[in-house]
Amino acid sequence: MVSPRRGRHGRRTPAWTIALVAALLGVAVSSAVLYFGRGQDPAAILDDEPVGSISAGPPGDWAAWGFTHTQKSLDAEPAAAPAVRAQKMLQAQHIMGFGADNPQPTPGRYDWSSLDRRMKAIRDTGGVPVVTLCCAPDWMKGGPAGATDWNHLEDSPLPEFYDAFAEQAAAVARRYRDVQHFFVWNEFKGFFNRERNRWDYEGYTRLYNKVYTALKKVDSDLQVGGPYIPLNSYADAHSETSDEVKGPWGAADRRGLEAVEYWIENKEGADFIVVDGSSLPEDRTAHGDEFAANAKFGALTRWLRAKEDLPVVWAEWYVEPENSGWTPGRLHAVQAAAMIEFARSGAAGALYWSPQGSPGACMGCLWTSDGKALPSLEIQQNFARWFAPGTELMQVPVAGATEKDLKVLASGRQLLVVNATGRSLAATVGGEELSLQPYEVRWIDR
Repeated sequence: MVSPRRGRHGRRTPAWTIALVAALLGVAVSSAVLYFGRGQDPAAILDDEPVGSISAGPPGDWAAWGFTHTQKSLDAEPAAAPAVRAQKMLQAQHIMGFGADNPQPTPGRYDWSSLDRRMKAIRDTGGVPVVTLCCAPDWMKGGPAGATDWNHLEDSPLPEFYDAFAEQAAAVARRYRDVQHFFVWNEFKGFFNRERNRWDYEGYTRLYNKVYTALKKVDSDLQVGGPYIPLNSYADAHSETSDEVKGPWGAADRRGLEAVEYWIENKEGADFIVVDGSSLPEDRTAHGDEFAANAKFGALTRWLRAKEDLPVVWAEWYVEPENSGWTPGRLHAVQAAAMIEFARSGAAGALYWSPQGSPGACMGCLWTSDGKALPSLEIQQNFARWFAPGTELMQVPVAGATEKDLKVLASGRQLLVVNATGRSLAATVGGEELSLQPYEVRWIDR
């Protein structure tokens, strides 16, 4: 029995139908946005021809791109506030853990102090707030009231306390009236049936339905999404792989897909689908092309969109192996390429999981301790600035490089070009002659 790995912090349609839809969507979007060719005349392809748009996402003040606050954030490093304020983005915060204390240590008695500070930081920096309704007080999980054992943060509430958790979610919505978007729970924490070697999607869906109903009673316009499950994959043959969603990057873990399908068929309602995952396979034996591995995000996004006509949001996403030895430039190039994949495949949004790190030793962090924006933040901000919901994507001709080596995303105002190689690269993109350094990420005004 193999339990699927969680994220880094811890109605079935016939397969041939989904595969066909996914393939057609992939051709229609990724082939149309770009044109690559060696020895072909770029003038034969019409430049600036509209070929689709960034997904509109759930209703409301949606910004598509942003990040999640974790244990150490703006309250500990307020000097970063001006850098974050420079661009309006999604900013997500959990109600307990990941920088927030227990909001209800004793039944009926709330302590909002730490969550209030986090929500104020989001408001003060002009963020679009997203609340992740996780995790649960100890007394909802079989522990004593009045105490918090953080070793049990990832335990799910007991079924007899699902109603209590839903009421707590409603209390959060009533207190933070400016919040319009809610993720229900996080990565199926505590919802794995070890005896049956699968996710406890029945238990999660019961909890979700109670929370969904409670939030809609507070305000029917609130935007609520689930199932926020990690969609894992394997590079090599594995007993749990799906025959339905696979590609050169590997194959999806069918247990995650089955959980999504069950939730779709049995949910009370939803305004969007939220999932998370890594481009990396669960079996670390395979060391493939990290840029090609990003295709997993696109394949799963298209599968989800074919399953249910709802916006697809990635609450977390990861691309770097542990102890990778990558240079900062390589990491940021892979990150930018991953976000291009989200945009091309029709994702309505993606939130970067803000990592923790010591000053000067965290190349994937969003800012320095003295408040300077780092490249990972700048990538999120530039996507929010130039590829907001509804932005038309344009076709641009590319000559002198293959799609494998050069990743491109274009709108009428901006061109993003990523050198996906460790060598210098010369190419002509949209009529511009470019000379790119290894792993260079370049933003070009049009």
